[in-house]
Parts: sequence; structure tokens; C-alpha cells
Amino acid sequence: MTDSGHSTSSPDEREILIVTGMSGAGRSTVANALEDLGWYVVDNLPPQMLRPLADLSGHAADAVPKVAAVVDVRGGRLFSDVQQAIDELRSMAEVRVVFLDASDAALVRRFEQVRRPHPLQGEGTLLDGIHAERARMAELRSTSDVLIDTSDLNIHQLARETAERFTAENAVRLRLILLTFGFKYGLPADADNVADVRFLPNPFWVPGLREHTGLDPEVSDYVLGQEGALEFAERYVAALEPQLAGYLRENKRHATIAVGCTGGKHRSVAMAEEIARRLRTAPDVSVTVKHRDLGRE
Repeated sequence: MTDSGHSTSSPDEREILIVTGMSGAGRSTVANALEDLGWYVVDNLPPQMLRPLADLSGHAADAVPKVAAVVDVRGGRLFSDVQQAIDELRSMAEVRVVFLDASDAALVRRFEQVRRPHPLQGEGTLLDGIHAERARMAELRSTSDVLIDTSDLNIHQLARETAERFTAENAVRLRLILLTFGFKYGLPADADNVADVRFLPNPFWVPGLREHTGLDPEVSDYVLGQEGALEFAERYVAALEPQLAGYLRENKRHATIAVGCTGGKHRSVAMAEEIARRLRTAPDVSVTVKHRDLGRE
């Protein structure tokens, strides 16, 4: 297509990934992982340079079909135009925004480990800088296509997460992650949908099942054998169908469905595995199950 004298390739021929998010949340780790996957990565790019980068990738679509740009508050005043720049870019190519986030506690811990100040800290405290960045990033976070909470991920886990999300992208149109969790440890920050299975009897109180998990047949059989369990799985998957169809229409490539119980060890694990089994029959969808709190006491 032609726009303002710039010749670009069809949006289907190339992909542009905008990697952004909180300082200390793992942008560099994701950038390195993408580079290992064959993406052309540009770090600390001013938003105003996104258009020229898109033009360049359009002229060399065969050589540079996948481009990732790391854009963040290090751009200073230039960063204020990021939303407008991304909106303009979406008219030229397939653009997805990946936002990396983490809890305040995790970010403080990481900055203290590397003994570096926050880029917005100034004369204030580390938390002052983090809160200022959250305020500045709020709109971009709310409009992002992929949200990854890295609070409980080390660099190796985050690199693996990146590889799972962005390898063989064209093989399927929608990648679902079913994430189990314990409510007592907090809701996953990156969940698009949350299911609560605490309405089922807890195997924790059944002799012989407490030390097992929902991955064990005896626990799974107990959970799924309870009144209403299979009915819930069936109706929940049915309720997801129009939502997943909408994701496909809107070209949303990734979604996280969180399934929670009290501790994230028994009921949520068994139910998520059952829901995943049913969802894997859907066309154009791949399903991965992850158990966030399975190893916790």
C-alpha cells in the first residue's frame, strides 16, 4: 500500500512488535530472546522513529519480516508521543504491543540487586520513580495486546515464555495459556479471564489427597467427580467460544485464562487440565497449561 509517498508491503507480509513496560520488568530479556528467535530487534527506539523503521522493514520484507522495537521511558519527552505513533503504525502493518509488568516489590528488589537508580527517580526514592512510571505508562498498558507479569519469573523463565509465545506464530491464530493459581497468593495480573473453582469441595481436607496435586489421577477424579464439576467445565468452555471468536476477529494472538482455587494445588489444577482438554478441539487455537503456585506450601 502507499501512504504519504511511502511504499510499504502488505501488512500480512511483516510483523512489528512493540516491546514496552516497566523498567526492571524484563524488556532486555525479552529483546534478547526475540533476537535469538530471528527477530530484528531495535532497543531504546524513540517513538518518532517507529514509522521510518516500518518503512525500512516494508522495503526489505523478505530480509526483515519480523521487527521488534523496544520503546520505553528512557526516551524522555520523546516518549509522550508513543500512543500516537503506535496508532499511526497500525494502519501500515500488523503491530502488536507487548507490555511487561511486575509488582512494586519485585521491581524494587531487582533495582536493588543491580544497584542502579530508576530512570524517573530523580531526587526521590526508588518507589517514587516506579509510581511515576506507572502513571506515565497507564494508557499504553491498557491498550497493549499482550500483557506479561514477570513478578515471579527469573530471566530464564521469561526467555522461555517469550519463545513459547513468539515461535511459529503463523501455525495458529490464537495462543491460549491456562494459568492456575491460588487466591491466597493473589490474582495473576495478566489474566484476561478468571474462573473461580472454590465452589468445589477441597481435596486438601480429604485424607490421602492433601499431599497430592490436581495432576495426580486420584485428585483429578475426586475433583471432576463432584456434583457440578463437569457441568461447569462444559458451560465455561461454551461461554468462552464467542470470546475466543472475538479475539480471532480482532487479531488478538494471545490470551491468558486463569483458574483459581484457595492454594492453586488441587481444584484449579484438575479443572484447568479438563478445560484445556476441551479447548484443544477448537480450530486455530493452541492451548498451554501452566501451574503458577503448584510448588508453594
